[in-house]
Amino acid sequence: MGKAVSVNRLLKLMGNRFEFTVIAENEQEGNLAIDAAIEEVSRIERLLTTFSEVSQTSLINGQAGLTPVKVDEEVVSLIERSVRISEITDGAFDITYGSIDKRLWNFDLNMTSLPDEEEALASVGLIDYRNVILNKQESTVFLKNKGMRIGFGGIGKGYAADKAKLALQNHGIKSGIVNAAGDLITWGTQNNGYPWTVGIADPEQTDRPFSALKISDMAIATSGSYEKFVTINGKRYSHTIDPKTGLPVSGVKSVSIICPSAELADALATPVVVMGVKVGLELINQIKQVACIVIDDHDRVFTSNNINVI
Repeated sequence: MGKAVSVNRLLKLMGNRFEFTVIAENEQEGNLAIDAAIEEVSRIERLLTTFSEVSQTSLINGQAGLTPVKVDEEVVSLIERSVRISEITDGAFDITYGSIDKRLWNFDLNMTSLPDEEEALASVGLIDYRNVILNKQESTVFLKNKGMRIGFGGIGKGYAADKAKLALQNHGIKSGIVNAAGDLITWGTQNNGYPWTVGIADPEQTDRPFSALKISDMAIATSGSYEKFVTINGKRYSHTIDPKTGLPVSGVKSVSIICPSAELADALATPVVVMGVKVGLELINQIKQVACIVIDDHDRVFTSNNINVI
């Protein structure tokens, strides 16, 4: 048997940069496995996208306030897990975020002041995960109020990465990385037998890592204000909006979540930005097998109790 090879492919899926790296017996085997993973991500995109009128997400949104919509069991399960994340984050994560009124926010040089609190609150009036009604027996989803919209921007890439990993494993790939626009899952080891090394972006210089983690059979997702933010009266505001107030959050530049599931890492990263350093870390410290690194607006680094930063 010949020496295993590393096969890599980079392409755009779900509107984002996806990269697949697998260790395979030969290039052909690696490429066939990556083909299967790409097809799986494309299938998930067709289910979850809001850019197609016939996706199951769009069908749910189109019947908001009117009638329950029958969807695949997979979609009901993903929504159910999303609602559970909303519950444990006290609404800092919310898939009904799709109903935010975006007219208030552009986060460009023209944005020199925040909207008033009443206007901001009105912009998030339809966001409330408790108004998502699931019927698992009938496999239906119902949004209680007209104008409500769900979207999987905060969990979908992680979910797709997990499913792509399964597709690769089903094709005999024992080691690899799926990188879904920074939501990344690893398993096995590199070709040299060493664990995969993952860099965490420096919020001030995103082209270089401030830290590296050696991980295997783990996922990592990073969220933060380092790529899109505004500074108003000397204070930095993230493009992340607090679903409860309608106002942009401040205080945290970057949150990285490390755990066995890319879906969970993806779903927890943004709510910790919203919750802030203290409350966010208190939450993470209560969840088994989940670790966290937070960088605040003053470049101070905070970590959960169970992490070692290299």
